[in-house]
Amino acid sequence: MSSAPVPDVVVPESARILSTLNWLRAGVLGANDGIVSTAAIIFGVAGASASHATVMLAGIAAVAAGALSMAAGEYVSVSTQRELEMAELNREKAILARDPERELRALTQLFVQRGVEPKIAAEVAREMSDKDALSVHARAELGIDPDNVTNPWSAAAASMVSFVIGGAVPIVAMLLSPRAIEIWIAGAAVVVAMVLTGVISARLGRIPVLPSIVRNVVGGLLAMGVTYGVGNLAGTQL
Repeated sequence: MSSAPVPDVVVPESARILSTLNWLRAGVLGANDGIVSTAAIIFGVAGASASHATVMLAGIAAVAAGALSMAAGEYVSVSTQRELEMAELNREKAILARDPERELRALTQLFVQRGVEPKIAAEVAREMSDKDALSVHARAELGIDPDNVTNPWSAAAASMVSFVIGGAVPIVAMLLSPRAIEIWIAGAAVVVAMVLTGVISARLGRIPVLPSIVRNVVGGLLAMGVTYGVGNLAGTQL
């Protein structure tokens, strides 16, 4: 029997990329949101010439509210994704029960399109389907791993924890700084943190590092600058 490459249908490349992006969004970007939004609120309140206690209270409130909001939003988003995945799996299960031979031909054709000789593709498709038809067809045709369907609770927890960690950066920096320059030390700590999250995002997403860093830093500085200006303007009018 001639040999041919057996297609990798354990987890398609698109599914691996999607999974990585989901965790990237829930983790690293959650931390980045925590850093930027908390720092922006702190700078806005500081711009209004508020006291140290008021600025710290605003920062802590921002972390608490933002973390819960992120967790709730992530839970709803991933729950919707999970429901869609389960619906697709149930639909595929019904099709397999109704017309298994047609699905076997479709799987064979997928293998042929990936470079497997037709005869070997048919043998591989039948052998793999005999072991676990739903799993094989779901992975090959839908890009869904039935054993690794998205979990909204873990995504929500990752978002909440990462937001708290990110939001703690400017707060801790202020607590550890001399009162006279605490806001500037907090700003410097935020910039360093944004550089780190930019590097991590680039590494995980396999994209150029410098553009990721520039986007993070420029966006964060813009947010802090605008809110500081708004706070300063509001502080003189209230």
